[in-house]
Amino acid sequence: MIRPIITLRRKRILVDIDIQRDAFLASSPNCIKNHRRVLANIRRLMGWARLRNVRQISTVRDFYEDKDHHTHNNPESKYLNKISYTVRDKFITYSADGCTDLPRDILRQYDQVVLHKRCENPFKEPRADRMLSELRADEFLIMGALTEEAVKATVLGLLARKKYVTVLTDAVGSRQKNAAEVALRQMQAKGARLIEVKALLGTSCLRQVGVCGCDRCLGKLAKPLANTG
Repeated sequence: MIRPIITLRRKRILVDIDIQRDAFLASSPNCIKNHRRVLANIRRLMGWARLRNVRQISTVRDFYEDKDHHTHNNPESKYLNKISYTVRDKFITYSADGCTDLPRDILRQYDQVVLHKRCENPFKEPRADRMLSELRADEFLIMGALTEEAVKATVLGLLARKKYVTVLTDAVGSRQKNAAEVALRQMQAKGARLIEVKALLGTSCLRQVGVCGCDRCLGKLAKPLANTG
């Protein structure tokens, strides 16, 4: 018999979905749209999670897409290839190997569990399926990418398992705006709550993303001056 993993009572779980460099940095041909805003909000959420000791479940893809949407094995996957500030000090990572083993007290030992996967849907990986299905908490907070693909699959899977899910709409990224809007409506129709980060954390002056070196993220793209003539 598989023992259930730890139950967190009156707790939130932060779920970060595929926050990896090839999808979030402007230097990548696969970068999401509006990456600066999304990364700034992800950075805020990570600071909040560390301050409040909110436990974190992360998924990482063991493949990447090129600009022609062909998939390849990712040689950096063993190093997570994640945005640096989305990795906690006390984390454990599990490969996508078809196993279901998980320590019962895993979220007492670690702040973050990183689950590798070979497809967009984490529920097709036995260990990730067990982790997300058995873990009980008051609320699952969702950030990451892609809204129209992995985020949608993860949220709908959680909702099907009777979880209470909140999608932080300005902390999830997409490449196809129309498809992302449809995906958000589908998630909401199934019971997900859609809010912006400021509704959870309040307003902030934080604008720097601290990881991407493009001119926009470095604040070098000046806004055009208003015509005063």
